Amino acid sequence: MDLIIKSYPLNLHWPTQDPFLFCAYHKDHFPKGDGNLGVNASLDGRNIGSDFVEKDGFRMYHGTKVPGFPRHPHKGFETITLIKEGFIDHADSLGRGGRYTSGDCQWMTAGRGIEHSEMFPMVYDDKENFLEIMQIWINLPRKNKEVEPGYIIYKDEEVPIVKPNDKVTIKLYAGSFGDLQAQKAPKDSWAKDLSHQVAVWLIEIEKDGELIIPSSTGEDINRSLYFYQGEDVQLNEHLIKVNTGVDLISSKEIKVHAKNKKASFLFLQGKAINEPVAQHGPFVLNSREDLIKAFEDYQKNGFGKWTWSSSAATHGKEAKRFAIKKS
Repeated sequence: MDLIIKSYPLNLHWPTQDPFLFCAYHKDHFPKGDGNLGVNASLDGRNIGSDFVEKDGFRMYHGTKVPGFPRHPHKGFETITLIKEGFIDHADSLGRGGRYTSGDCQWMTAGRGIEHSEMFPMVYDDKENFLEIMQIWINLPRKNKEVEPGYIIYKDEEVPIVKPNDKVTIKLYAGSFGDLQAQKAPKDSWAKDLSHQVAVWLIEIEKDGELIIPSSTGEDINRSLYFYQGEDVQLNEHLIKVNTGVDLISSKEIKVHAKNKKASFLFLQGKAINEPVAQHGPFVLNSREDLIKAFEDYQKNGFGKWTWSSSAATHGKEAKRFAIKKS
């Protein structure tokens, strides 16, 4: 049996397998700031409010002055946001907010519903504001779709790092490698049960380095490897080009060889939830009827109370991590 089930090109949005729903990869060379956390550049020719076409090295997304994603709802799943470099300003309908930065991970359980904003502040006025992040959506099983919303920040220095050899580095946001285990997942997450074998790893392999990813045990384990930076790599007997994702047979060992240049990967793995998925935008439930009820509830009651002065809340000029709790 071949190692690779299928392969596909990587763009802004990456396909995933159950229990994951979606992965977005943002890499933006934002210009200097304008002194008010916005971009110091012309926005002519952009579809402001829905700018997803890269121009001059960046996108504004749903932002108007500050790039990012103003106030919007989520329900029925979790988001795992990994910051490789840059800053994100978070604000939500629980009255919590703050700024998180390079190396950090925000793991948010939307559960019964939450509104939040995710803005990309131009903290620096004297140099480029580079941003590189991944946001992974992982489903919740039916029994946990109505749990209390909340989130955990895993600080950069709290994220376990394993070095299988002197040319390989793995950051463990979920799962384990050898004897090293990632931080505990949120209490209602599918990843909380270690038997579900959920793994979220960022892998760096130096030139001429090699990594062996052991096979997994158990049934219904899905795994995918996303090769997003470097040159061609060898994956067992296969040559894989950069900006390629591959879905892999979980029962086979994976040997990755970065022959010519440093290579970067995201690795996702987990036991399938195997429940119906009914999704409309940021609402992920189990049936069309569930979706209709969720939208009716949201329109009637909202998800908590928005106490921030702006739907695109930002938090000042400090180039560091901090938290805010509104009374």
